[in-house]
Amino acid sequence: MSITMTEAAARHVQKSLSKRGKGVGLRLAVKTSGCSGLAYAIEFADEALPEDLSFESHGLQLLVNANSLPFLEGTELDFVREGLNEGFKFNNPNAKAECGCGESFAV
Repeated sequence: MSITMTEAAARHVQKSLSKRGKGVGLRLAVKTSGCSGLAYAIEFADEALPEDLSFESHGLQLLVNANSLPFLEGTELDFVREGLNEGFKFNNPNAKAECGCGESFAV
């Protein structure tokens, strides 16, 4: 399996990396947090680390550490606008439940 992003997410990431002036993509992780037990962590990646697993999508890298991969495998990262709000949305087939605010999930 792999981790991918939609074209909308890739456009947003590429635009943000251009503004920053550096970076190869995004680093995704899962941490223990939130009311459902697990929360997504996302940050810009300037380079791949030795412990990163790399997935290429729309010319950008999605970097994930081995501990987070079982929770993120098969996930599609999207960038959505809903009313006045916009942000990344994780379409994660492993999530069995999500909290009401969408910030955390359970497997």
